[in-house]
Amino acid sequence: MTPESNERPDEPVIKFESMLKTDDIYFFDAEDFEDIVQHYMNNGKISLAKKAIKIGLQQHPGCIELKLLDVEVLVFENNLDLAEKILDELQLLDSQNEEIYIQRANIYSKQDNHEGAIELLQKALSLATNGFEIQSMMGMEYLFMDDFKKAKDCFIKCLEFDKQDYTALYNVIYCFEFLEDFDGAIFYLNDYLDKNPYCEVAWHQLGKQYAAKKLYAEALTAFEFAIISDDTFMGAYFEKGKMLEKLGKFKDAIENYEATIKMEDPTSHAYLRIGKCYERLRNDEMAKYYFYHTVHEDPLLDKGWLAITDFYFKKRNYKKALHYINKAINIDGENADYWKKCAQINNALKNYHEADFAFKQTIELGNTDLDTWLKWANVLSKNKDFESAIHVLNQGQEYYPESPKIAYRKAGFFMLNSDKINARISLFDALKTNFGQKSIFLKEFPQYSDAEWVHALIESAIKASK
Repeated sequence: MTPESNERPDEPVIKFESMLKTDDIYFFDAEDFEDIVQHYMNNGKISLAKKAIKIGLQQHPGCIELKLLDVEVLVFENNLDLAEKILDELQLLDSQNEEIYIQRANIYSKQDNHEGAIELLQKALSLATNGFEIQSMMGMEYLFMDDFKKAKDCFIKCLEFDKQDYTALYNVIYCFEFLEDFDGAIFYLNDYLDKNPYCEVAWHQLGKQYAAKKLYAEALTAFEFAIISDDTFMGAYFEKGKMLEKLGKFKDAIENYEATIKMEDPTSHAYLRIGKCYERLRNDEMAKYYFYHTVHEDPLLDKGWLAITDFYFKKRNYKKALHYINKAINIDGENADYWKKCAQINNALKNYHEADFAFKQTIELGNTDLDTWLKWANVLSKNKDFESAIHVLNQGQEYYPESPKIAYRKAGFFMLNSDKINARISLFDALKTNFGQKSIFLKEFPQYSDAEWVHALIESAIKASK
């Protein structure tokens, strides 16, 4: 006896593909065509899905399910007008079919009408017997609207239907995180784990929530339970290693990172963490060994090159540090962190012109941190270019108008540039707005700390504040 298609789910697909290779026409049940189309759509073979729909509708012209699959393909290909026309026809035939409302919701979603899509999905939900997939779709629409609370509620309902719907679980935690409700996430995951104690995904997520609250011991325990639940869970070993690092247990951390390397192909991130651990253990040779492996495994990983560079920078081997940061820049000249490190190394080598150029590149590539402006201005001052240093601080002040570090340094650089008038104005303004930070000026420019005009300005600022 020939097995039914539901007993051998691949049989209709094999038979259909055999038919395509010949001029023969085989007859299929409508349900077989639905299975064939779904198979091709799930595997991204849209052209074959369209062929199956076309032949299916020739054999079963009144099949609503095949027409709805046709609509699904049309929506996927953004042929929305034709899809809506077919849906209008289908709604006249079967106004209680939830799939019609689902496909209309997909169209609205494509048109960025997410509120309209939710209304249609709610209608579909009222008609459906099992609505967990609709809840998931509603959750995604709420995410598009940045309504994370309602999205979270939808995904929780998905988990109530299927406790192993890990996509929904990840989405629930994503919503908690976006709402910065780490306590809520921890409570939810603990409750979930009471009912599903061997869910490695939930233990892993719980560990990450504890880590976000800097509860490293609790996070470590959660990652250990994730490994107990699934001893091949590479991500749990990696996160456990990070927690052991936080707790200063570097040898144990190395063991966990090495476990990830044994499980799958080595990753640059694992090599990097192992190198960092050996560096903390002051085993320089092993640290270098793993840092080199990091950049060999992934030459585009900026943290790898920065780790090697920092290693030599801390050892004050500035020439080697410069060698490696230049190699990094040759690979990715658009990386602001590389240029900033390059500037700092050239500054240490007293290559002030090169440091000036590197800081300029750093800023142009988008790094506008306060210390970048301050260090760039200091480099220019060392090069006796006080006018440019003041110009840089003026630019920095646009980003940090309240910064006392910029204000007091400007006053000092004006003085070094022999511009006493602007020096006095700048220092008085700095004293008025940040009197408590006057030690910045006195420490950075000790040659003026005993000057009568400085003390006179300090007295004037005190009087002005009363």
